[in-house]
Amino acid sequence: MPRFAYFCGHEQWHPEELVEQAVHAEAAGFDAVVVSEHFHPWVDDVSASGFAFSTMGAMAQATERVQLITGVTTPLFRYHPGVVAQAAATLDRLSGGRFVLGVGTGENINEGPLGYEFPAYAERNARMAEALEIMRRLLDGEKLTYDGAYYKTDRAKLYSPPIGRVPILLAAGGPKSATLAGESAQGVITSVKDPAETVERVIDPLRSAARDEGRPDPIVLATRWSIFAGDEEEAWEAIFPWRGLRAPGRLEAVDPAELREMADAMPREEILGRYTRVRTADEIIEAYLPLVRDLDADIVTFQMAALDQPGLIQMLGSEVVPALKG
Repeated sequence: MPRFAYFCGHEQWHPEELVEQAVHAEAAGFDAVVVSEHFHPWVDDVSASGFAFSTMGAMAQATERVQLITGVTTPLFRYHPGVVAQAAATLDRLSGGRFVLGVGTGENINEGPLGYEFPAYAERNARMAEALEIMRRLLDGEKLTYDGAYYKTDRAKLYSPPIGRVPILLAAGGPKSATLAGESAQGVITSVKDPAETVERVIDPLRSAARDEGRPDPIVLATRWSIFAGDEEEAWEAIFPWRGLRAPGRLEAVDPAELREMADAMPREEILGRYTRVRTADEIIEAYLPLVRDLDADIVTFQMAALDQPGLIQMLGSEVVPALKG
């Protein structure tokens, strides 16, 4: 049976609000919260951008049971992989062993503002291969001297180690990252639009790579974006802080003002059409059931926009999650 997670988005909510959401999610029966890690948000007018590792430290103290999962951080530019491993170990200790490290190759909106060049995917993937090795070896307790093409360490060691073995999940939308996840991580984080396409491009390559390496079955964390709203006006208001996420060129953008301008020049229907729209608990169940049935996901994450977030969390916990478990 899969576990169920609720998505806490730093691009819309301030840190103190996200801590409250994590508390609500735990009370509603969720197994985990997935927390985004961004430097810049997707628009500049109705947005936020807290420091995720601090937020998750507060969540660790405010909750008792839910897993805390980064969804996702990028250990390639703003942070050396060794620093991300240190943050992961600290959060694991503060949470009593409840931390899962989700990583990805990132977007320029988080790296460019700080002066980093954002290379093409091939280099980012090569960097990630080194980063995964460094983080895994440090989290497993090694004193590491490493001399890679992109990263170096000199007798680096985590002197406040994690309580247990922190899983590392790699975000993947296609076969290259999925294969790397199968070879070098403990699983994958994937955002699902078309379940059949996700199985073909992510899940199958992930599991095949893990089998070829003689590794354990990888963890699959599947998430899906949806808008919970009764009509188009309500849906637009709910998704307003995220409308830049569907603007063209989002991977290359630096300034959220530019994404906001591009999004506002698009027809509203085009942006709304890129999200799953749901109005009732039954429609939410129908939208997320393929993640359970077709993907056989280990963790199913509700990444949802709504005008009443606490009310949505309560409804998901009381009506949707029990039905999907059943």
